[in-house]
Amino acid sequence: MLLVNTSPRGGVFLSTNVIGLKSNTKYELAFWVINLCKPTKKCPFLLLPDLSIQLQTPEGNIVANIVTGELPRVDQPQWTQHRVFITTPASSSTLRLVMVNNVPSGCGNDFALDDITFRECVKPTPPVTTAPKTNPTKKQPNISKPATKKVENPQQKKITEAQVIKPKIDTASKTISVIKQSEKIFPPAPLVLKMRENALARKIETEAGEIKMEIYDNGQIDGDTVSIYHNNTLIRSHIRLSQKPISITISIDPAQSHHEVIMVAENLGSIPPNTSIMIITTASNRYEVFISSTEQKNAKVVFDLKK
Repeated sequence: MLLVNTSPRGGVFLSTNVIGLKSNTKYELAFWVINLCKPTKKCPFLLLPDLSIQLQTPEGNIVANIVTGELPRVDQPQWTQHRVFITTPASSSTLRLVMVNNVPSGCGNDFALDDITFRECVKPTPPVTTAPKTNPTKKQPNISKPATKKVENPQQKKITEAQVIKPKIDTASKTISVIKQSEKIFPPAPLVLKMRENALARKIETEAGEIKMEIYDNGQIDGDTVSIYHNNTLIRSHIRLSQKPISITISIDPAQSHHEVIMVAENLGSIPPNTSIMIITTASNRYEVFISSTEQKNAKVVFDLKK
């Protein structure tokens, strides 16, 4: 069991490689989570854990994202299971498991995770049926019997039906929340995106395909650090800007035609504000976007699929 006492800024609390998976194979990823804090009136500002569990390719592309939403406080311990079905990429069998808490620490915000599982989805083998054996030496009389209607005993029918009723699963102690991979809905915005202005730096309409973003420090290297959110999900945390680019790749298609990439300043470096330059490469164009963010204002770049 993993017990987490959230850091002051929230963000990534676990990042590890998952090895041994088969490429181009369907799996179920599941885990159980619990809020460890009981309800209390002593907290003036109640903070609830809000987790994003991501599977990423080595290049940083998101294969799956489970969003728990806010985990409520309850008097009695209550574990909740979350799961999603994924298909591993054909080009890679190693994925990275990244766990993010979208809420900073405060009064509470302590939680635990357990039973993180990957289960391969295998089609069941159909049962093999054999015809009853007959004795070839014994001559069977050729007698055709008239069709008779089977009369069922009502009482016997009730008993038979009762025998095939499956027992109900007790969901009082463990509730299951299933997120389908095809449902591409933005998770709730984390606190840092709610508390600051998200100023639009550039809006780009483009055709379907991959979009590559490379982010550099603009001007003198002065120790600027940023966190980057994609569709309200943290994908880079407390990254120092330098002459070496931070590379991000996203895919735009009819299933997900709207994307928002938001830069959050974690500090202002030695020369405020926090500035950077984003080089964007699409299938047919190249853009340079100058980014400026402060502790009161984030910078947002929006991508929309051309209609």
